[in-house]
Amino acid sequence: MEIDRQQTLNELTSLELELKKSIQELMDIKFALDESSIVAITDSRGTITYVNEQFIQISKFTKDELIGQDHRILNSGYHSEEFFKEMWRTIGTGEVWKGEIQNRAKDGSCYWVDTTIVPFLNDKGKPYQYLAIRHEITERKRVEQELQKMMTSIIDVQEEERKRLSRNLHDGIGQNLYSHLITINRLLSELEHPLLRQMQKEATQLIEEIRDISWELRPSVLDDLGLVPAIRSFLSRFSENYGIDVYFECVLNRRLDISIELTIYRIIQEALTNIRKYAEVSEAAVTIREMDQSIRVMIEDKGKGFDVNSQSRGVGLFSMDERTRAVGGELTINSSSGKGTRIILEVPSSPKP
Repeated sequence: MEIDRQQTLNELTSLELELKKSIQELMDIKFALDESSIVAITDSRGTITYVNEQFIQISKFTKDELIGQDHRILNSGYHSEEFFKEMWRTIGTGEVWKGEIQNRAKDGSCYWVDTTIVPFLNDKGKPYQYLAIRHEITERKRVEQELQKMMTSIIDVQEEERKRLSRNLHDGIGQNLYSHLITINRLLSELEHPLLRQMQKEATQLIEEIRDISWELRPSVLDDLGLVPAIRSFLSRFSENYGIDVYFECVLNRRLDISIELTIYRIIQEALTNIRKYAEVSEAAVTIREMDQSIRVMIEDKGKGFDVNSQSRGVGLFSMDERTRAVGGELTINSSSGKGTRIILEVPSSPKP
């Protein structure tokens, strides 16, 4: 009996030591998190039940002001309602959510946090609380925004230079060549000579080449008449020159800001150039639709396709990405080997302020 009692005491002592060890490990983990991260815990409804010191410091609210509130107290207004609805849909189903959020501190200043939200599930698999671990990335976001502004400025300067060169070629060299062609035609009406015929042919070819170069730089119809006529004209030239029929559907009955029109035009131009070079198809499709507050553009083919994840993006795709970001849009590329490529561009119907 005494032996059983001693064995029980030994087992209890061992369990107590294991429990103390586990508690110590948890305390160490909590200490590490508190030292390195902004930490908050909420209940299943999003009410804040715990915040660490780093959360208090960055938000500039006191602990008492935060406990019992939800994270709307930090809402900066930067993100859409759909952004947060999607976040809650994710964590509400027990999945981990990761993303970047702009919050507003008590003094009105804004800060960015790289956020991971981990649901804690009960025995029925339903979340009963959420652990949010954040890292401040305000400076990184500031640098990214500065770089984006710089890239946008470069694109604007590039487009203005293209426009200037296009006009100069068309109105300067092009018009001079056309005047020479008229003179040659007048001479031919009075004197038939092989050299004059050769000059006529060469002048005509040069005029066509100048027009093509001017068009590639910046089609005047884009500035004068707008996006849809410019695209129709481009597709006509594209099909004629390369033998690829492009089905075009457009539900857009108004002019957009020139920055938006340029972005759409350039991305369609680049996408069709890639189709011509790599897809090995005789048909493609371009669709433009106006949504509630955005313009949705889709360019697709049924050609070779490529592995989006394994293939590095070339200059063309990089340019498309940068142009999209410059107007606050989103670019999605879906492709796989042997199944064609679909590029979806979504841009705001008016430029960012």
